[in-house]
Amino acid sequence: MAASTFWLLNALNKSYSTQTTYPIRFVYNDQRLVPIKALPEEVLVNVTGKGWKLLRKSLKVEVQPAEIYIRTLPRNNYLLGSALRPSLVNAMDGLQLNFVVTDTLFFNFNAQVTKRIPLQLDPKQKLTDDRHALLRPVSITPDTIIFRGPSSMVDSLPDPFLLRLPIANLTEPTKLSVPIAYDNSSLIKANISEATVAVKVRPLQQREMLVSPELVNVPLKAEVTLRPQVVLIRYQTLEDSGAIINPNAFRTVIDFSKYNRQDSTVAPELVQKPAGARNISLWPERMKAILEK
Repeated sequence: MAASTFWLLNALNKSYSTQTTYPIRFVYNDQRLVPIKALPEEVLVNVTGKGWKLLRKSLKVEVQPAEIYIRTLPRNNYLLGSALRPSLVNAMDGLQLNFVVTDTLFFNFNAQVTKRIPLQLDPKQKLTDDRHALLRPVSITPDTIIFRGPSSMVDSLPDPFLLRLPIANLTEPTKLSVPIAYDNSSLIKANISEATVAVKVRPLQQREMLVSPELVNVPLKAEVTLRPQVVLIRYQTLEDSGAIINPNAFRTVIDFSKYNRQDSTVAPELVQKPAGARNISLWPERMKAILEK
């Protein structure tokens, strides 16, 4: 045992050349810059040193990482291994750097930016059934959100930022909290995690009326016979606003420039409607039109 110990101590006092990894640390202003992917933590190097120093390095005992300073937004997202030599030499205690084996270090920094974006309810989300309507404007508290993070990610966020309610088929006024959900939440931070949305819902009343369509682009000297002669208009209004709907404001036309001679039909078109009328439909979808000269 004594002989083995003597041999080991003797071996550790000798110098060796070997290939090993060495830790590195990026130093930057995290208020101005942010890496959008994990930074390299070590490089491969070839060094010469006493066995004691190499053992301490392998056990990561009191090893000082080589510091790489990023003072401004880099033009390139890489650093050649040869450029690391000064930082490595300054950090290595008792080790002689022969050469850097790692050819290139890759990284990706973005400028740290802050952006205020208005909140808005997603107009594509249907929140009520066919017998109710959502009244606007919708109340959202707060009405804006502040994001902070990498410029490329923050700039890709939708503007306005759309919220989707977690429920549908509303039949009465509702107030609820809506979580703020977005991609890359590990790098992008928001000043709020949810917003309060208050919506007003009112019942709709089904109505219908008959109108005589106006004929346009009729061939010269042609007499027209329509079957049927009137168009049925179905529409919805808010239950307590029917009195303000002016039925005379509906206007339909039969445009004979779109006449189908194969089946002698043409589609009625709605060209004017009163304010407040919703979910309008026409019947029939096509009318028989006989032209006689």
